[in-house]
Amino acid sequence: MSDTEMKSRDQDFNDCVELGSDQTTNDAPTFDEAPDGGLRAWLVTIGASFVIFSTMGFSNAFGVFEQYYLTHQLAGRTADDVAWIGSLSTFLQFVSGSIGGPLVDRLGAWVIRPAAVIYVFAMMMTSLCQEYWQFLLAQSILMGLVMGMLQFPAIAIVSQYFNKKRAAALGIVISGSSIGGVVIPIALSKMLNGSSLGFGWTVRIIGFIMILLLGFACLTIKSRLPPRTTTFFKWDAFKETKFNLLIISLFFMFFGAFAPLFYMPTYAVSRGVDPTLASYLLAIINGASTFGRVIPGILADKIGRLNVFIFGGFLSAICIFCWNEAETTAALVVYSIAIGFSTGTVLSGSTAAFAECPKDPRDLGTYIGMGMGLSSIAVLVGPPINGALITKYGGYYELSIFCGVMVLVGSFFALAAKATTPKGLLGRV
Repeated sequence: MSDTEMKSRDQDFNDCVELGSDQTTNDAPTFDEAPDGGLRAWLVTIGASFVIFSTMGFSNAFGVFEQYYLTHQLAGRTADDVAWIGSLSTFLQFVSGSIGGPLVDRLGAWVIRPAAVIYVFAMMMTSLCQEYWQFLLAQSILMGLVMGMLQFPAIAIVSQYFNKKRAAALGIVISGSSIGGVVIPIALSKMLNGSSLGFGWTVRIIGFIMILLLGFACLTIKSRLPPRTTTFFKWDAFKETKFNLLIISLFFMFFGAFAPLFYMPTYAVSRGVDPTLASYLLAIINGASTFGRVIPGILADKIGRLNVFIFGGFLSAICIFCWNEAETTAALVVYSIAIGFSTGTVLSGSTAAFAECPKDPRDLGTYIGMGMGLSSIAVLVGPPINGALITKYGGYYELSIFCGVMVLVGSFFALAAKATTPKGLLGRV
């Protein structure tokens, strides 16, 4: 074999290793190395962060809506009834990503533009809702479906521009949901509880802000790699043990980790905290989550992306077990910081973990979309079950134990996924 052929095979091997693949293939396509920076790459990152701010950031504010609905439009409904609005929306935003991911791999970044228009329309329709079924149609179904068509293509395209700094870049992108989770709950609480605007104009003002953010994203997010022309879904992904274990892991983590985002305001009110301050606790959770997504993301590129994901899972489980012990306002603030940081590590780490699976960088959107989409079944059934536990037992102790166990089980499945890699349990993966 000639020196040229040997160098070519070595380069193919290095490309596969950098993508996080456990195997090499002779026919794996090669592309120019990801720039890992530069004006275009960072503009895409900022645009994607605006998308996540507008979608996941808004979802993270549902605790404010839950508290408001229970005392206004949906006062006759139970907590688990109202939780279905948020859980169905969150489920659909992840499951529709299983379509949005493959779409962006095949068609490019243009899929974000019509989704942005429909998302703003759904927001305006939500501002007109008065009945339970109306909230389900507008805020749950329509908004949830379109969210996945926005956020997963944006995340996949950012992954095309980064390799060695991918976890850090994705941490910055996902931190948009935390920043949105700080700004939006405070804005909603102030307008709903401290002004005469009313529900309709409060939601419309949020919608007008998102028009600007999504407009910038539509102008800046562009694909770097050519589209692939193979099958829509990558069914052979389910032959990979690591990919399947990561799906199971994130399923259990989602089951428990979303509980504080849904029920922290109502828990704080049950402890005697003022409703306005209780809404601010949600902002504190999301503010701490910003650091939980960025700092571990930077470390993940150095000590291993799966390592950080596993660490975040175990830390989150410990924090959730301690939920019911936070009884005073000061304790609730400290606890909100802790749970925000730990769950932020899980949410950003999961994306980076799925990005480790594909051998072809053009499959990043498909792998992330399929993995997150299947895991999101837990987001659909988790919050209503959590609400039913609160209704049945009249407190939050049982909820904290149940959710903590779910996240702990997910952490052990993530550990099993790491054990399937060539470097094993002690490796930097």
